[in-house]
Amino acid sequence: MAVARVTEIISASKKGFDDAVEQGISRASKTLKNIEGAWVQDQKVIVEKGKIVEWRVALKVTFILEK
Repeated sequence: MAVARVTEIISASKKGFDDAVEQGISRASKTLKNIEGAWVQDQKVIVEKGKIVEWRVALKVTFILEK
């Protein structure tokens, strides 16, 4: 039987939400082993002078714990 854990990470991008998700998963995979999936809990944009300058996502990342 496998045991999983969920951790929350926040990632940002200057390109868009998709890029923020990819960067978040890429970075998480450097320290978390056995990542099985993730879901976007929240999305936010940072606006300066009427223009979006940054996209942010809060991710819930699921990974399987080793025995």
